[in-house]
Amino acid sequence: MKFSPKTLLAAVALPIMMTACASNGSDEKQITAQDLQHHNWELVSVDGEMIPSGEGHKKPRLEIGEKLMANGNAGCNNFFGQTELKNNQLRIAKMGMTMKMCIGESMNLEQTFSKTLSQWSDITLTEDSLVLMNETHTLTFKLKDWKK
Repeated sequence: MKFSPKTLLAAVALPIMMTACASNGSDEKQITAQDLQHHNWELVSVDGEMIPSGEGHKKPRLEIGEKLMANGNAGCNNFFGQTELKNNQLRIAKMGMTMKMCIGESMNLEQTFSKTLSQWSDITLTEDSLVLMNETHTLTFKLKDWKK
């Protein structure tokens, strides 16, 4: 059986074209450890509500250092742990925290902040912001350091 040049070209090109079209449809950049390390973020909103600043209110912050070690302040207590990153999702495993007594809204914010960081959350990273979103909460951070 002899194929015409057009038939042969179609037979060769079709599998290549099908493979090219079978991408997952996501142009989303895969976030790496290098994208997160050596940065310090300040929490600016939870579930779209701005975090108040000023006297008596300390904005929570998250710093991710070498080997994805995390630390920061949850609003009242300091925390630390090992950041895990997988398929554009992030969590802080084995989070440890100081045990100062926090009252009122500071305690509520701290519990939401630490619980969200401890659970797997989808991560969106831009040049100056970090957003962590899971089925319960959305945390939005602004970059507080200078990129080198």
